[in-house]
Amino acid sequence: MSEQSIRAAASRPDQYVLTLSCPDKQGIVHAVSSYLFMTGCNIEDSQQFGDHDTGLFFMRVHFSAEAPVTVEKLRASFAAIGDSFQMDWQIHRAEERMRVVLMVSRFGHCLNDLLFRARIGALPVEIAAVVSNHTDFAELVGSYNIPFHHIPVTRDTKADAEARLLEIVRENDVELVVLARYMQVLSDDLCKQLSGRIINIHHSFLPSFKGAKPYHQAHARGVKLIGATAHYVTADLDEGPIIEQEVERVGHDVTPDQLVAIGRDVECQALARAVKWHAERRILLNGRRTVVFA
Repeated sequence: MSEQSIRAAASRPDQYVLTLSCPDKQGIVHAVSSYLFMTGCNIEDSQQFGDHDTGLFFMRVHFSAEAPVTVEKLRASFAAIGDSFQMDWQIHRAEERMRVVLMVSRFGHCLNDLLFRARIGALPVEIAAVVSNHTDFAELVGSYNIPFHHIPVTRDTKADAEARLLEIVRENDVELVVLARYMQVLSDDLCKQLSGRIINIHHSFLPSFKGAKPYHQAHARGVKLIGATAHYVTADLDEGPIIEQEVERVGHDVTPDQLVAIGRDVECQALARAVKWHAERRILLNGRRTVVFA
């Protein structure tokens, strides 16, 4: 970074993100904007959505503070507004990199993609650790100087393995767990403890082609569209709130191996966008759906 860039970054006002959801009623936007004005803040970007089906209102505001202020003071002063509108709200520093744990088994394309994107700054995350039930990618993770935790999982050790995962999450102040092709079903209890904080990726053939070699099954059926779905993890397997989906059209001349390669690419793209949007606090849960301010 040049000296001029360093000076520009140092002089930039502190940046924050406010997210909220609440019952929809008149005056929400006015209350938020008035609060920011009265506290000497400036709105950089604002997005909002009122869902007529659920009667809920959603909002994401990126704002800057000209005068020195802490995020704790902003939260304390906004609490009264949050209470008056029955808001589920959060305020975070916009430039704060979210701490993440990646989990993987023996398919490493999503892991490799996320590691690289984080390294080059394309993802606003800090990867605190990688957890795997195999050792296949220990060397890859080590090349990024990131701790690698091998936690084998069997039917008898599943509870202990999940307890160890939660220890890693707590010890490293982790906000998000990403299943980057982690091929183990998580318990209902773990899903509840990390509700809204676990993202998974799977191919879009589910539930049509389950089990081994889904792309080969799809090829045998002459599938013309393949894709991937990134979603939050719930106790209902692969049925959590959808965040992002990616799709690619394929022709009759594509081989099963080519389908697999294309599938890996779309999985990486969908998962990377989902992680980025979550880390930028652009996703709000709306029952079994999501509101994504991308």
